[in-house]
Amino acid sequence: MRGIDLNLLTALDVLLQERSVTRAAGRLGLSISAMSRTLSRLRESLGDPVLVPAGRAMVLTPHAEAIAEQVRMLSAGTQAVLRPPPPVDPRYMEREFTIRANEAFTQLYAAKLSAAVSAVAPGVRLRFMPKPDKDIEPLRTGVIDIEIGVISEEPGELRAQSLYRDRYVGIARAGHPLFEQPVTPERLCAWSHVVFARRRDKSSPADETLAVLGLSRRVRVVVPGFPAVIAVVSASDLLGLVPHSACLALPGYEITLFELPIPMPELTISQIWHPRMDADSGHRWLRALVFEAFRKGAWPDGEHTSMSDRP
Repeated sequence: MRGIDLNLLTALDVLLQERSVTRAAGRLGLSISAMSRTLSRLRESLGDPVLVPAGRAMVLTPHAEAIAEQVRMLSAGTQAVLRPPPPVDPRYMEREFTIRANEAFTQLYAAKLSAAVSAVAPGVRLRFMPKPDKDIEPLRTGVIDIEIGVISEEPGELRAQSLYRDRYVGIARAGHPLFEQPVTPERLCAWSHVVFARRRDKSSPADETLAVLGLSRRVRVVVPGFPAVIAVVSASDLLGLVPHSACLALPGYEITLFELPIPMPELTISQIWHPRMDADSGHRWLRALVFEAFRKGAWPDGEHTSMSDRP
């Protein structure tokens, strides 16, 4: 394309439509002399006069007549490409969005998020994928659209928006001997634990806090998710530490929740995405819908719980 100035395309399109340097200059906001110089450049580039005098008017040359429709389409296409995308109308959107979240979130919120989406965008489908790790490559490549969870300590280029806050609680089977006396850090460590851990060498905030007190947990079982922690606890004397929302997602187990006797950091659950999707109108619509659903508190925690709690 060397030697061709694509900026001349719009000017050529207007000249072919108006067949007048004066009218073309008015449409483009140029002076008549500037428009005349542009016509001279077009004539040189095309090797054709384009417009020639015919009495008091100007007429197109045969070559200009032949390319007029093609120029019109190219100009319209160029403007469409360089224009910001139009606002999305969710009523007519046909699209699938992939959300990566842990099992507890999916069980707790997938149905309600799907209902909220379907109410305004019946052509949109949500696909929930498991979250085996925090690898950000699927976000970079577009394999997943949104991840729900706690943002990594090294988020890289990712964007995040807070949805709600969660906290860790202790769990034990109903009637566990732990509750015969007040729960202290020492008594918490006197019983064996079942834990969820993605990596062998990753210590939890609870273990770090206990280490400061000179204490440590005896871990007997390591499982692949918080739902499994709850299931194991309900059928044994093992203790577990899980986010409160994980218990809400799995009602029906005979377990008792208790406040931990050690300080634990609050969990901020966010929706996370890659900046490559920042300006995508459909993606922005979905992010706004998810954020508004949690901002309005549409799903209070209390409606889910059927397990006993202890202070």
